[in-house]
Amino acid sequence: MNRFCLVFAIGAALFAPSGIAQQTQSAGPYKVLKTAKTGGAGGFDYIYADADGRRLYIPRRGNPSRVTVFNLDTLEPVGEIPNTSAAGAAVSTKSGHGFATSRPVAMWDTKTMTLIKTIDVQGGPDGILYDAFNDRVYILSHSAPNATVINAADGAVLGTIDLGGAPEQAVTDGKGHLYVDIEDKANIAVVDAKTMAVTAHYDLQGKGATCAGLAMDVKNNILFAACRNPQTMVILNAGDGKILDTLPIGQGTDGAVFNPNTMEAFSSHRDGTLTIVKENSPTSFVVEQNLQTMVGAKTLTLDSKTNRIFLMSVEYAAPAATPAPAPAPEAGGRGGRGPQPLQVPDSFTIIEVGK
Repeated sequence: MNRFCLVFAIGAALFAPSGIAQQTQSAGPYKVLKTAKTGGAGGFDYIYADADGRRLYIPRRGNPSRVTVFNLDTLEPVGEIPNTSAAGAAVSTKSGHGFATSRPVAMWDTKTMTLIKTIDVQGGPDGILYDAFNDRVYILSHSAPNATVINAADGAVLGTIDLGGAPEQAVTDGKGHLYVDIEDKANIAVVDAKTMAVTAHYDLQGKGATCAGLAMDVKNNILFAACRNPQTMVILNAGDGKILDTLPIGQGTDGAVFNPNTMEAFSSHRDGTLTIVKENSPTSFVVEQNLQTMVGAKTLTLDSKTNRIFLMSVEYAAPAATPAPAPAPEAGGRGGRGPQPLQVPDSFTIIEVGK
């Protein structure tokens, strides 16, 4: 994940004053239902919906660093976890604890939003996954150790996992198996949640690489890997890694999610598009819609109770003649991947998508 801004220079013609991507809406059932300009300074990466607790968590890096917390139904701010420089956040509904991929990892009480403790970890904390199967949190890092396993009940570090490469997004089947897309190896790592060991790697066979999003249809045991090069969603059987289909998506994916209520997979992109793939059957898939959202809205989260998708971005001014240099990488992480377009101050916006 990029640590602060986006990493592409786009001509001023692609930006409207509102920051909404200026392209024709494609036909389909989804639309942007609401935008909430919440403002505030700081970089951003992941967005996380706690459907049970009805809260939306967005870590913001910068000065000050914090995890911002919003009401999931109204998008009104309800608080923050201060002094926390993180990329992602996740919540254990069972224990009532929240976690953020800062270093050290922050752990807080989700009811009071007060910090309980910090947890020392190595590497460069980035992505995160909560697995209700055994109430554990997985902290992902591009550098070793690739995954640090934490007991959500007490914050104890249970071990680490060598995933064989740089992880981006992880999913769980809720039955003891984890799947992680390995961005620099063009494969999916399969992990036994009980033994904390990798049991297989599913090669994408040239169908997709630099994959930064992963979603799962748990019922039918199907994985959806959203990749950047080429711009494809590779669909495969989670049991044996057999590739079932490959479909085109937008540019610059950085996240994916599957909604079992509607049997649809979603991939969000920096170019301001959201690709929706419909699973008609376990062997039939089709691009249902390419929805225009907002330039830079590259990560997403699902509210499983309302079937709404949430994304976020900022407005951008026209690229300067001499772009600012990319930010330096944090310890164990990555820096920016090119010149940074200028952000419009206080333009941070949450986007709500639905039917």
